Amino acid sequence: MAGKSTYEAEVVVIGGGLAGMATALDLLDAGKRVVLLDAASRDRFGGLALRSFGGMFFVDSPEQRKTRIKDSVDLAMRDWVRYGELDPADIWPYRWAEAYVHRCTEEVRGWLVGREVRFFRGVNWTERGYFVPGNSVPRFHIAWGTGEGIVLALIPHLEEHERAGRLQLHFDHRVEGLTQEGGQVVGCHGTHSAGSFEARGDAIVIAAGGIAGNDDKVREVWPRDQLGEPPEVMLNGSIPEADGRLFDRAEELGANVTHLEQLWNYAAGIRHWEPPFPNYGLSLVPGKSQLWVNYQGRRFVDPPLVGSYDTLLLIDRICREEKKYSWQVLNRKIANKEFSISGAEFNPAVRKKKVLAFILRLLQGNGEQVQEFIDHCPDFVTAESVAELADKMNALAETDDVDAKLLAREIADYDANIERGDRLQNDDQLRRIAHVRQYLGDRLRTCNMARIFDPGAMPLIAIRTQILTRKSLGGIQVDLDARVLDKRGNPIPNLFAVGEACGFGGGGMHGKRALGGTFLGGCVYSGRIAARAIRSGRGVR
Repeated sequence: MAGKSTYEAEVVVIGGGLAGMATALDLLDAGKRVVLLDAASRDRFGGLALRSFGGMFFVDSPEQRKTRIKDSVDLAMRDWVRYGELDPADIWPYRWAEAYVHRCTEEVRGWLVGREVRFFRGVNWTERGYFVPGNSVPRFHIAWGTGEGIVLALIPHLEEHERAGRLQLHFDHRVEGLTQEGGQVVGCHGTHSAGSFEARGDAIVIAAGGIAGNDDKVREVWPRDQLGEPPEVMLNGSIPEADGRLFDRAEELGANVTHLEQLWNYAAGIRHWEPPFPNYGLSLVPGKSQLWVNYQGRRFVDPPLVGSYDTLLLIDRICREEKKYSWQVLNRKIANKEFSISGAEFNPAVRKKKVLAFILRLLQGNGEQVQEFIDHCPDFVTAESVAELADKMNALAETDDVDAKLLAREIADYDANIERGDRLQNDDQLRRIAHVRQYLGDRLRTCNMARIFDPGAMPLIAIRTQILTRKSLGGIQVDLDARVLDKRGNPIPNLFAVGEACGFGGGGMHGKRALGGTFLGGCVYSGRIAARAIRSGRGVR
């Protein structure tokens, strides 16, 4: 019979993602002894952050000032509250939002820069908003090296503590429950390949992520009053370990878990042809010049769907359809200019920190990667005519839903609007293209009024896009020391939650929408807050 492993330290951190890493590192640097447990293997140290693009939300940053972007905490807070429809009466989420906006540049950017993480000088402009205004100015700061660069910068610091004996790192350890004695949380327990384990400490930090990796859990909390029934098929853009298991265990101890229905899914998920785990999907960064159509080939016009404006609105419009998937229709010229995949894997120039390759990508386009996806991704089809394209779309979806005549008419109407010239164009998508091209960071990656059916830009391309689960905006409610709160609002002694496990702060600091780059930043910030409270003895008995 397999034996039971026992670990002990001053602090036990459950989860080796960015939030757990930040928590552990601040504690270790202050002289604390830490046990860090992660359900994944060591080569996946860093969790979802390791796969991410590495964008972070900062306010009045050096990068903004160098590019003459005027920002302030007052402006950012107004944007945050308005875009997330965040209610000041929702006390802890509001307080966390306020704290993050005021302190993210110093507490997150400054901390990372001190650990040799660097950021692009150019700042991206995400989540501008459709009907609800979003970011008034660009705030999306991209880490040089993507999320991988952030994680790999922190790992050596943690390994130094491991070699010194202050840190115990245990991978392939799945925590199944929290251990309570005499009304106090004293540790956690679970299983690993050789049997079972128990870890004990004066403070326990839940940093195990959210629910987005658990399809059943996502469907359970899906906001049916807003979006109807969930799509029949959803791709998984998270990691399997983000299963919400510890939300249930924390609730059993009285913790208040809130706002789980506030999901941050993506509208443009496509299948990976070599998935690392079942149903894994990639998030296509929606361009500006493609036509976004429903499962029948009918263009979305209320409003036309365009990326970088309102992720939640994209989900809403697609989920109003009878069949909750969509298509993006474009041509090879548009794809070469605008095609992009979120995350580290398919951004090699940034991930590998190759400056010349990155500049060439901006100037010459992304044709090589477009061809890679045409050749391998099962959600791509190409054709020389609209009729042929519609046939291939139907074959891919195994339906006859796409109406070739309807699709041809939608394309022709859009192209005709472009051909009228700037003075007579009357299309909201074209107005948005004109708007984004005013900002240099977008002009380099956005076509200038490109027609879809253009004989010089063939072939036509259709990409089937499905809803992709990604992050949870809700989670375990915590106070401004990251102490887990019960349903009466009282701290549960010795128990803390950070990162996605606490809705990035307060059980849901974003509200209904996120301004972009606030997830990685929220992981670092909440982890540092928990470490500070534990060092000071707040919430620890």
